[in-house]
Amino acid sequence: MIQKAAITAKYVHTNLIARDWKNLAGFYQNIFGCIPVPPQRHLSGDWLEQGSGVADAEIQGIHLRLPGYGNDGPTLEIFQYNRQLAKNNPAANRPGFGHICFAVPDVHEAKNIVLKAGGGAVGEVVSVEISPAGTVTWVYVTDPEGNIIELQKWIK
Repeated sequence: MIQKAAITAKYVHTNLIARDWKNLAGFYQNIFGCIPVPPQRHLSGDWLEQGSGVADAEIQGIHLRLPGYGNDGPTLEIFQYNRQLAKNNPAANRPGFGHICFAVPDVHEAKNIVLKAGGGAVGEVVSVEISPAGTVTWVYVTDPEGNIIELQKWIK
């Protein structure tokens, strides 16, 4: 049974913490056509420390409009902290946020473009029929900083 949501909500953004925010933002702009949403951010202060729970926090970065949406669509928020913790290796089965996904016209071609742009391979391109939704062709790759991206194409 579907229930009414407890909170009225609208999806706004997903955040990626980058080692080099300018390089990572360039990747998503050049490869997937994400569009910068000014202004660039340079944030610091007690309010940021209190809200993030990170002492002496300082953030730089930008929001990128995701492709396929208008001016009010969701964004990919790419931020870089002044001090960072070590990162675990990406894995599709690690608890927490696993990946972001882009629909593409040709999964094989998109995978090759991502690899040439400094991304990495996680798995192989596969196609599977998921009845009654159709057939999906998909693959996991990574951006240059190791964040997992799913590339997919559905045929109904």
